[in-house]
Amino acid sequence: MREEDAITQLREGEDMARRQAADLLGAIGRAQAVEPLVQALQDEDWGVRTIAERSLWQIWCRSGDSAVDALLQEGIHALDQSAWAEAVAQFTTVIERAPEFAEGYNKRATTYYVMGEYAQAIADCEATVARNPYHFGALSGAAQCYLALGRLEKARDLFRRALAVNPNMPGVEQNLAGVERSLRGGGNGSHS
Repeated sequence: MREEDAITQLREGEDMARRQAADLLGAIGRAQAVEPLVQALQDEDWGVRTIAERSLWQIWCRSGDSAVDALLQEGIHALDQSAWAEAVAQFTTVIERAPEFAEGYNKRATTYYVMGEYAQAIADCEATVARNPYHFGALSGAAQCYLALGRLEKARDLFRRALAVNPNMPGVEQNLAGVERSLRGGGNGSHS
């Protein structure tokens, strides 16, 4: 099945056909598949929503350059091994080699977040969203950083934006509810 046919099937097919189309788009999809997959995050069928989310991540991790993709995977491996400096270096190389590839920034943001370098993580989340406005991972990641910095209004707004794109993130819903409770409780917006 061609990408265009899969997009049509995703929009018009029965549940099982939409699931298969979403899955196929993860394997073969390019930039034109992103918007239909984002729309599928709102699908009535849980399976379609779940597969669409996974497929978006698959597409987002493909730069179109196999050498850059290999560097990204090496950085992810370093991140998984808690080798923070190595991960930052790999993702920085990805960004230098493919400056319009949003996922390089997103993965470096994740690394900075786990290192507690929130300002750098926020800058990379913003760079991600500038290149991929649908990137719910970067939106929720920036919200996590603002939450850690005690900037609750900013965290709330970004959690809301992330959920507007992808309403299928229970952890983000819980974080948003907690921030909203804190903001209703009054105070100066600081996080304790």
